[in-house]
Amino acid sequence: MPIRIPDELPAVNVLRDENVFVMTTTRASHQDIRPLKILILNLMPKKIETENQFLRLLSNSPLQLDIQLLRIDCHESKNTPTEHLNNFYCNFEDIQDQNFDGLIVTGAPLGLVEFKDVAYWTQIEKITRWAKAHVTSTLFVCWAVQAALNILYGIPKLTMGEKLSGVYWHSVVAPLAPLARGFDDRFLAPHSRYACFPSDIIRQQADLEIYAESEQTGAYLFASKDRRFAFATGHPEYDAGTLSAEYFRDRDAGLEPTIPENYFPEDNPERVPVASWRSHGYLLFNNWLNYFVYQRTPFDLRQMNPTLD
Repeated sequence: MPIRIPDELPAVNVLRDENVFVMTTTRASHQDIRPLKILILNLMPKKIETENQFLRLLSNSPLQLDIQLLRIDCHESKNTPTEHLNNFYCNFEDIQDQNFDGLIVTGAPLGLVEFKDVAYWTQIEKITRWAKAHVTSTLFVCWAVQAALNILYGIPKLTMGEKLSGVYWHSVVAPLAPLARGFDDRFLAPHSRYACFPSDIIRQQADLEIYAESEQTGAYLFASKDRRFAFATGHPEYDAGTLSAEYFRDRDAGLEPTIPENYFPEDNPERVPVASWRSHGYLLFNNWLNYFVYQRTPFDLRQMNPTLD
């Protein structure tokens, strides 16, 4: 089954060119199937690029998904046309009285910014707490994980002295957990962050189950026992060239970035990188949609009381 998105969204043509099954709103309206309502809070500056990445992963599901894009920072964007934001994004006030099957909160380039100094921190807090009563399951990615751990569990912001950038090996520590079902015992996933996620602190300060981790990245994949909140500290949605683009952007800005680990062939930035994490990314999102959302969400979204039963 396809993802369901507005007819004019740029991702329609991008994904169709990749032979991805995309159903426009017009066609979907003629099907007698209740799609899962998935809300995406897109915090990344290059919103169209991020839309394509997440929609690509969501598209490989047998479920029909009704996608709603959400923004909370209404300042003029330097990276996304205002017309695009006005046409395809809603504001929180537009949907705060609705319920959703799933919510995805993306990362944001705020690793070195204190929470109190984030322009929309109050809105992040409000939406995260709102999700408790209005969303069956929420998936936080990268910086959003750090924000959610602070809001939901009181874990302070932990920052590394150097940016973690590259593609790293992770080990599955809970192979029977639904979110990790089908994972290889060891798998690769990209990271690009200053945030620090020590497994011991997460285990000590939050009632969360860790499913995958590594010595270099710390806790990578974990969730609440009731599956209402899931966390991925890396970027499984990244394209093959995303880390490369970040590296050259920072190098051209004179920041002297380190070469992303285990990414460029022979650590040579002049060579074209290859995606080695794509299958893991698809499986992660499929597992979240199936076990954390579809299997638990009510048919009538007006009756929000998701349980493990």
